[in-house]
Amino acid sequence: MSKQPQKAPDVIGNDWRTWGRRLVQHLSQTRSALVQQNGEENASDDATLMWNRIYKYPVVSKGGEFRQIVVEGGHANFIKTSDVTPVAANTAYKLTYDAPSGNSRITQGTPTSRIVFEEAGEYVVSFSAQISSTSSSTVHFYFWPSVNGTAVANSAMTTAMHQNNATMVTSRTQIFTLAAGDYLEVNYMMDNINGFLNYTAASGSVPALPASTLSITRTHG
Repeated sequence: MSKQPQKAPDVIGNDWRTWGRRLVQHLSQTRSALVQQNGEENASDDATLMWNRIYKYPVVSKGGEFRQIVVEGGHANFIKTSDVTPVAANTAYKLTYDAPSGNSRITQGTPTSRIVFEEAGEYVVSFSAQISSTSSSTVHFYFWPSVNGTAVANSAMTTAMHQNNATMVTSRTQIFTLAAGDYLEVNYMMDNINGFLNYTAASGSVPALPASTLSITRTHG
């Protein structure tokens, strides 16, 4: 890293005009640059602000350690704009969302049911599904997330629907701690093929109702 001049120019004799020009030039060239962290710094004093060259983010000393200051490191908003109907009852399937636009550092992988995270961190994930049924018999809907192909423990949610042609929204928000390159998938299952996730097109002044939404925000590194 190139060093900026730290000392203001001295006055030479009584030439204040020349000094004034040199001072303006000095101020224009001097910026408040973060000191580069090389791993040998002491975090015993709080509020020391530095730049981690390896991971390329700012850090601040707090409680005897350097902690990351989270700069925008990922957000995404996924929606499903078509009905989702299971082929068979009591069979787990993976939900695939529409191709996203405007997302940052969170993308669809291969297969597209995978939502891939570019940066490690803690993420708030908010899920919703608009469920419906074409049967008067009770239909149970099940949803749960998996990370890298493994179901997340204690994460499933279920909703029962009893009325033909009824529609309701079920949702949950969870926090996930993920490593760079991890992928998340949304799994669903119904015990009756008359149940489905219902997409409703826009009508009049009412905008479209997605079959499912998935909003993700990185809150901590």
